[in-house]
Amino acid sequence: MKQKNRLTLFAAIMLAITNLTFAQHQTHPNVILIMADDQGYGDLGITGNPHVKTPVIDKFASENIRFNNFYVSPVCAPTRSSLMTGRFSLRTGIRDTYNGGATMATTEITIAEMLKQAGYKSGIFGKWHLGDNYPSRPNDQGFDESVIHLSGGMGQVGDITTYYKRDTSYFDPILWHNGNTKLYKGYCTDIFTEQAIRFIESNQQKPFFCYLAFNAPHTPLQVPDEYYQMYKDIDPASGFENDDRPFPEMTEKDKESARRVYAMVTNIDDNVGKLLQKLDDLKLTENTLVIYMTDNGPQQYRYVAGMREKKGSVFRGGVRIPFFMRLPSLFRGAKEIETTAAHIDILPTIAEICNVDLPHNRIIDGESLLPLIKNETTDWADRSLFFYWTRRYPELYNNIALQKGEFKLVGHADYNAAIENFELFNINNDPYEQNNIVLENISIANELKSDLDRYYNELINSENLINPQPVIVGSKHENPIILNRNDAGGERGIWAQEEVYGKWHVKITEGRYNVKFKFIKPIETKGRMYLETGAIINQIKNENIGVDIIEMKNIRLTKMECDLIPFYSTKGKNIFPFWVELEKVD
Repeated sequence: MKQKNRLTLFAAIMLAITNLTFAQHQTHPNVILIMADDQGYGDLGITGNPHVKTPVIDKFASENIRFNNFYVSPVCAPTRSSLMTGRFSLRTGIRDTYNGGATMATTEITIAEMLKQAGYKSGIFGKWHLGDNYPSRPNDQGFDESVIHLSGGMGQVGDITTYYKRDTSYFDPILWHNGNTKLYKGYCTDIFTEQAIRFIESNQQKPFFCYLAFNAPHTPLQVPDEYYQMYKDIDPASGFENDDRPFPEMTEKDKESARRVYAMVTNIDDNVGKLLQKLDDLKLTENTLVIYMTDNGPQQYRYVAGMREKKGSVFRGGVRIPFFMRLPSLFRGAKEIETTAAHIDILPTIAEICNVDLPHNRIIDGESLLPLIKNETTDWADRSLFFYWTRRYPELYNNIALQKGEFKLVGHADYNAAIENFELFNINNDPYEQNNIVLENISIANELKSDLDRYYNELINSENLINPQPVIVGSKHENPIILNRNDAGGERGIWAQEEVYGKWHVKITEGRYNVKFKFIKPIETKGRMYLETGAIINQIKNENIGVDIIEMKNIRLTKMECDLIPFYSTKGKNIFPFWVELEKVD
């Protein structure tokens, strides 16, 4: 009898533990955030594109929560920093997609770090683009698992493991798994989805955050042939003859790009289907928040639902994106929401849904979307949204905008331009931004310009912008360390040039180092290799012709924060390395 009672008591305890675990899991739902790269608002069937095949995403959108006026930044890295932190990108130190401006401050608190307080495991699969070195990598910013490419895209100069693959960079790539290189087989979008599914399977017993950040359909426009065959014969400019919305003029190059983009998007759609099916198979659908979104407008001209311009522009074609979400345990059924929302709202929304505290001691620019979903009254429908995009730093009144309520003020003007040189649109009446009404509404324009000035002056003086995050050289967390072109500053627009002034902002740990300088092309003439670190200059004569790597060994570097400036001097020209590796040896 005593044995039976003990068994009954044990069963009751186990049931209570199970119920408690389930209740805690319900309180802290799983989160899957899916982001496509350079997929515009018009690159889905549900947004009116007659050519692209996206049945999975279309169904997901039509059956769940759909925000019809959702905005992001005009380009990649700024959007991703706002997404991760709930803050305008300039507050985080992100000011560009390269030029040394795509490294987020390590003091920023990401969604992954925020969710750790509730015991979440976090994984990222795909594109990070917020810093490739310690202390700004995903694993330094709260992620437990990461399988990523470097810089802004595979095949770009900053992604040193895929750059030289050129036209095959999206296939069988060497990626970075938790900070170390690893060869993967297959097509990149398939690989990132497979790794995300593996992460979900491994962490299904506890709350998890999965950030599936596809690099497609970003250039280079590489896609498996079976998908390209679906679109090779279409005319992407056809089918709009009776459409009275503005439509961009498409060159033959634009049309071919559209075919490839649509093929890449259909591949994404298939992979989203695999992931959603896995949630069903694991019985995780009910309590998993799934968000689908993109990071900015399309890179090339194609159908964009009549909106003006594309990626890089502060007009709606550059910053309005599709945004869909699902969490059956909290809300069911289809719902369309017209209230303006933005990337800065995602972190606060996840915080409220997952019952975790927002980051303290900092401005959170976003608001939770939950009241909108629940039909509760909000007081932020007419808040201001600030947009900008120019290389290096924001340029006063050039490609800059502020949207508040139904009005949007856009500047493509000089720093001292009069209000008459701005454009003002009523988005409700003119969603395609065709009719400039500034002259008839000077007082409204001036009010918005005052708000724009306030945002600009506040954000341009952000601490993380004034004192940018240095790369830490000589840390035990990353030794050796490779500095790549994406994170190099110096001349505006530094990319794959040889004769260009470049540098990296670093904080050096005192010690002795072996340094390798890799060049884009082999060295053709004799010369001298220089390494400037503050007031310390090391140089070495090079007489080896035809090599693409020069080494300096056993260099003594002191503790300092400085610009690290390497160059090869030969016959009156200075050649900047493709990348620099520093290994601390004592």
